[in-house]
Formats: sequence, structure tokens, C-alpha cells
Amino acid sequence: MKDQGVSEICSTCPYCGVGCGVRLLADGQGGLTVRGDPEHPANFGKLCSKGSALGETVGLEGRLLSPRVHGRETGWDEALDLVAQRFRETIEQHGPESVGFYVSGQLLTEDYYVANKLMKGYVGAANIDTNSRLCMASSVAGHRRAFGTDTVPGTYEDLEEADLIVLVGSNLAWCHPVLYQRILAARKARGTKLVVIDPRRTASCDGADMHLALKAGTDAALFNGLLCAIHEAGALDKEFLTNVTGFNEALIAASSDRDTVTGLSEAQLAAFYKLWIGTGKVVTVYSQGVNQSTSGSDKVNAILNCHLATGRIGTPGCGPFSITGQPNAMGGREVGGLANMLACHLDIENADHRAAVHEFWDSPRMADAPGLKAVDLFRAAGDGRIKALWIIHTNPAVTMPDADAVTKAIADCDFVVVSDITAATDTARLADVLLPASAWAEKEGTVTNSDRTISRQRAALPAPGAARPDWEILAEIGRRMGWREAFDYACPAEIFREYAALSGLAGTLGRDFDISAKAELSDSEYMAMAPFRWPASATRNGGRFFADGRFYHPDGKARMLPIRYRPPASEPCPEFPFRLNTGRIRDQWHTMTRTARSPRLAAHLAEPFLEIHPEDARRLGIAPADLVRLENPQGKAILRARITDAVAPGDVFAPMHWTGETAPSARIDALVAANTDPVSGQPESKASTTAVARFDAAWYGYAVSATEITPTADYWARACTRAGWRAELAAAAQPEDWEAEARALFGLPDAPCQTVIDARRGVARIAFHDGDRLIAALFAGPEPVALKRDFLATLPGTEAPDALTGQPPADRPDPGPLVCSCFNVGLNTIVAAIETQGLLSVEQIGAALEAGTNCGSCRPELASILAAAQAKVAAE
Repeated sequence: MKDQGVSEICSTCPYCGVGCGVRLLADGQGGLTVRGDPEHPANFGKLCSKGSALGETVGLEGRLLSPRVHGRETGWDEALDLVAQRFRETIEQHGPESVGFYVSGQLLTEDYYVANKLMKGYVGAANIDTNSRLCMASSVAGHRRAFGTDTVPGTYEDLEEADLIVLVGSNLAWCHPVLYQRILAARKARGTKLVVIDPRRTASCDGADMHLALKAGTDAALFNGLLCAIHEAGALDKEFLTNVTGFNEALIAASSDRDTVTGLSEAQLAAFYKLWIGTGKVVTVYSQGVNQSTSGSDKVNAILNCHLATGRIGTPGCGPFSITGQPNAMGGREVGGLANMLACHLDIENADHRAAVHEFWDSPRMADAPGLKAVDLFRAAGDGRIKALWIIHTNPAVTMPDADAVTKAIADCDFVVVSDITAATDTARLADVLLPASAWAEKEGTVTNSDRTISRQRAALPAPGAARPDWEILAEIGRRMGWREAFDYACPAEIFREYAALSGLAGTLGRDFDISAKAELSDSEYMAMAPFRWPASATRNGGRFFADGRFYHPDGKARMLPIRYRPPASEPCPEFPFRLNTGRIRDQWHTMTRTARSPRLAAHLAEPFLEIHPEDARRLGIAPADLVRLENPQGKAILRARITDAVAPGDVFAPMHWTGETAPSARIDALVAANTDPVSGQPESKASTTAVARFDAAWYGYAVSATEITPTADYWARACTRAGWRAELAAAAQPEDWEAEARALFGLPDAPCQTVIDARRGVARIAFHDGDRLIAALFAGPEPVALKRDFLATLPGTEAPDALTGQPPADRPDPGPLVCSCFNVGLNTIVAAIETQGLLSVEQIGAALEAGTNCGSCRPELASILAAAQAKVAAE
């Protein structure tokens, strides 16, 4: 759909599950301007820092532009014939269970549908799983156990109508900033209370009425305590409970639990219980801190139990609300992208459901049991049970738990196909066949966000080279494997119509997901389709679920489950005394194949880090800016220390974004044990144990370059800049020849250089020039090098005769480390404005510099900067 007059194309952001609408304007030269869509119901024009920077990520550098077979570029026919042949032969020789697909929440719904149909209905096995298994599988399991189907009852409007919002295991301010801003607006407008339940103090705690820093993994005990308090306070909704079974058993189990294991004081527990019980409209938002656990499904059901017991579900401003991490995790759930589901929320274990889908697809066979979930799928690839594996738009060699073992499993698998937009990922480098796929802004289809709103993604740019949409690649393999008619799709609209028609069949079988009213859309109507939330029918309480007391179990009732707290699978011990929590940071996404292309996103936190409590750092002799080594039975890592009381003593936190392409020693999932929830199969990514020690480097370095830096040091982390590249470096042994080391680092064997080297002290500064223009520079020393890093990162390609000083000239102000990515505002600029203009609030900083006025995710950092500046003034 084009907005008349300005030729903008309405589409959807490809990042988190908020599903923000965007408007795209191509410049005709491969560039793209991106702004928020003011009419989209998810964001009303707002975008976070990542969404705002989308236009910086669409260039063709690093794109995979043609198929490759064993590293050799080839045409589509050769590549597709080989894939079809190897999959067909593998099935003939070893059966359908010998092949598997591992797909992604980056896929559009139409892509997901074709992949699911191909594997479950035509290959005849259910070995198709998705990286959403790592994100929201525990929520799916909890919903199915409580409601009878995977129904998310919440809507974004509930966040604005609630009187109390509880964030559980969710750093919404950084991971879903636009939703967090909607909450803050509601707080300002109507005084909504906000409680954050998280072992870490995160940006989401800024301004919260209460932060419950519970012991990691004890969420179920906390909500069991809440259920008991609800009962003791006489706050049960007895009328609503006539639509619920299992209350007595759930209460007995909860009563046998001890909420004291949470580590919270009696006063904290009492205050939270009183606030929750005494507030009529409560929304409990939960995310990865709940789901990514060996008891994630139980944590979800402990939360659901409290809402069911009080009838706080399905009405405006009330309900449990699972917020997904990926743009189309919900669409994947709707088409049965998980190994234990069928399309349209039908159950693979249900014979009637299987028969209905089998008949609808008119397929030669049908998977009759759940397939291998993600962790087991890669174990099977490693031990030879899976002999042909197709990985689509995801990077499991980095993101799966026990990532080193997964890397080996992929490398050892007989035949591996990877569809992606780049060959430069840890996973793509292991493929036998690489297939070039269309990227965001080049393809057409739909996605579903966290509140069940289905939106169009639309193409604003042509697909480069030989890149093709994923549905087209999958359908062509289906045709070449002998199922021509079943996969004879001409466009994504045709796939959508088939999928919508199947949902109507699911509706007749008593499922919640039914968009069959869209099954007759013409191609042009599909192209123009506006966002809509299912169910569209007003017969279900204005499009809401469960307020009428009807659920999807055979008896029409919901289930409360008896939940008991179970500790994480791994407990700290003398050898591995720290509990490792992993997660996301504000300006990066997954394994950075897109966000790492944006200089301003790379500038906020430019290298991997480990948050560690000051007491632990002091005991281990770790100083600020030191490097630390992590080690456990799964793997090793080296990260930069960030000493902070945001984590509890004994807990450490590391982000999950860095890869073999950006910081090989920081692939943090190499340390995550492959322990999974027994119900959902979701890995426990928040509670592995590890040893931590200072990494004793012989030298530390910082490098900037106009061209790509290729380090070989024990530790390195590189990031793009507007002028080229920057890198942090460290190694256990000092180079014998500093100049040779620098030339190898930059690939400059012959360029003239300027050096300041003191071999005795281990200090070296080396700059390479092309005439007066700086090409690259290395700064090294025996301790972390004190420099104006962000200033130096701007120098490559400019005349910089004094680069080796490492300092800006007096007439050139240094903005300092980036704080606000949306408006490119640095720390020094903010501090100077506070001091010279007498700024007294975050709002005044925004008025003066714009910082914090778009997505708002930097506002907690602005508040900290302001507080430090005011403390400095007070001390003086």
C-alpha cells in the first residue's frame, strides 16, 4: 500500500514482537528512509533506536547474491536440484525422521506455512523447529495447559487501561521500548503503578514503584505465595472459578511452597501481595526471564493461576501477557512452526486434528507425533540421526545452548543447507549449500505481533542478485521433490488464502485461531491489507478472549495447575560459583547480522561485557575495564568487566549478541548448558554456572581503520563506525615486532607508518597514512589503554597528523561515548549541557538536546548522568 502523495510504503519493523508499523521511502539508489507509521496500532509512529536505524542496515555489503555449493558460486537449478536430490535420497534410505528443518521468527508467516506444510505433510515428519523455541515455548506450553490452546489473551490497550503493571523477567525498556513508552505514558496520564520483578536492576526499573530483586529462578515460588495471599485475603472470584478446574490442587501445592526462597524480605513480599490483590486492573507482563528456564512452563502457569483465581483475565486492563522476542514468533505459532504443533493451533497429538490437516493438504503422508525440539534436533544432527538439515534465517552455531557442541553437530551432519542473506555467519560457514534469500524490505508477506495483530511486510527495494523469497525457495524444493501441485504457488497472497482457509477448518474443530474471513481476499486486497487483530469477530467480547469464561479444553473450562518451585538445573558450586544470566542489550539484535551494520547502533556498547558485583570483583582482583575469563564444562569466553551493583553477588550477566564474526571469544551461549524445560523443551538460558577470573593479558589495544580490521589476538571485538571500523584487542603474549603486528592487523604491508614504540614498557602507537589522510592506527599498552575512543573512531579517512596523541585538539569537542542512539548524542555533550545550561531533569535534557525524546530507552542512562553531575556539584 502506498501513501498517496509521498510514495511511502507501509510495512512492519523486523525486530521485536511489538510489531511496529514503519513507512519506507526508497531513494532509487538502494537507500531507504524509514519512519514510524503514525496510523499503525502497535506504535502510532514511535520507533525505538533499532527501528529508527533500519535505513542504515539495507546496504549490499556482505550480502549473499548467488547460490553456493561447497563454496562455489552456482545457479539456482544446480543448487535446488542438489538439495531436492539429497533430501529425497536421505528420506528413501533412512526414512523421513532423518531430515530436519530449523527455521526462524524472522520468517514471514507465508514462508513459515510452506516450510511447515512441506515437512509435516509431505516429508511426513515433524522435525521442524524454530529459534522461537528459545524465546516463547514455555509460554506456549503454559497457555495450552491452562487454556486448552495457545491463546495470548492480552492486548496493548490493556497496558494503557491497567492500574497495575507487573513486569516479570522482562527488561521492556530495552527489549520492547515502544511498549515501555506506552506504559510510561499511561503512568503519567492515570497514575498506573509499575512493579519490576527481576534479579537484575535494569533500565525498566527506572521510575518503577517497586523492584523485587528476587533470587534467580524463584518466580514460581513468588507467584505461589501470591496465590496463597489471594486466598487468605478472600480475593477469589468465585463466580469466575466455576469456569476453572484444579483450584484446590493448585492452592495445596502453592501452600506447600515457601516464598522465602525468593530472597525477598517479608515486608517486600507483603507489599507486593497487597498491591496486586488490592488493585482491580492488573496486567502481568512476562518474557524471557520467565520462559528461559527448566521450570519455565511452571512459572507461566503460576502466573496464570493468579489471574484465573481472581478472574483478572480477558477484560480491559487485566490479564497475563506474554511478550515475544521476535517479529513473527506469533506467526510461527499460528502456522505450527514448532515441532509439537500443527498449523492454526491444532494439536499434532490429536488424531482428529491430524486427519483434518492431512485431508486439507491432500498430502501423501502426515507426521503422527511431535518432532525433535531444537536442542534434541541438533543433538540428533551430531549423533547421525539427522542426516540432512536445512537452517533458515538463524544462527544456531551462536544462539543455541552448548553452542560449541552445536557447531560441531552442524559441521558433522552429512548434508547442511543454509538459507540466509549473508554467508558471513558462524552457521553459514558450515553449510554445504548456501541459498541467497530476500531480506527485510525486499519481500512480501505478513507477521503477527505479541497482541495478535497481523500486519503486512512489504517490499520497498528490489531483491539483489539472485536472492529469492523464502516461500519461493521452499515451494521450489517441494516441486522438485515430486509434489508439484501442492507447492505450485504464484505469490504470497495465494499462500495466505490457503492458510486462512485452513484456519476456518480449525475453527470448526473448536480452536481459537480463525481468520477464514480473509480466505477470499484478492491479490490486490491482500496487497492493500491493513493491520487487523484476531479474532476480528465482535462475538468474542469485542475481539477479546476468556471474559465469557469459555476456554478450549473439551469441557470448556480453564485449568489451574499444581505448581511447586523447582531450582535451576545447575546450582553454583565451589568449582563454578557464579550463576550466569544472558540476555539482550538496547541497540543490538540477535547475532547482529543487521544491527552491526549501523554505526550508531554499534556505538552505544561497542564490545561484549560481563556485569559483576563490586564485592565479587574485589575478591577476584578485577578492576574496571579489566578482561575476565569465564569457564565451565560447556565452554570458555573472554569479556570486558563492567563492575556494577545492578547484579547480585554471585550473579553475573552477559549479552548474547557477539559471534565469531564480531568477537569470537564472546560467544556466550557456548557456556550455556543444554538443560531444558521437560514440558516446553525451552533451554535454561538464565542460570548456567561458571567460574570467573581475571584474564591476565600481556597487552591491550585499541584500533581504528578505514577498512575492515582482521584481528588474531586472544581477545578482540570489532564494530563498524561511520569512518570504517574500531576494535578492542588483548593477548596473553606480547608481539616481538609491533609494526609487523599492526601491518598484519590492518592488511597494510607497504603503507608508510608513523610509530611511537617503547618495547621495554610494552607501549606502542602506530599510525598508517595515505598522504595526509589517516588510514589506520593502533594504540597498545600493558594496561587497558586510556584514550578518547569515540573521537579516534571518527579519524580514518581524514587529515589527522596528531592521531597518535589519542586526544582531540582543543578546538574540536569530543561528544564522548554514545548515549542516545536515536539522535546521536554523546556523554560529554550531555554533561556539558547539564553544567552550562543548568539542566535539572531528564525532560530538560530532552528539550535541550532531543536525547530521550524518541524511543526513551536511554532515559534511565540520562537520569544516571544527571544524578552524577548533580552529586559532583553538591560535593564541590
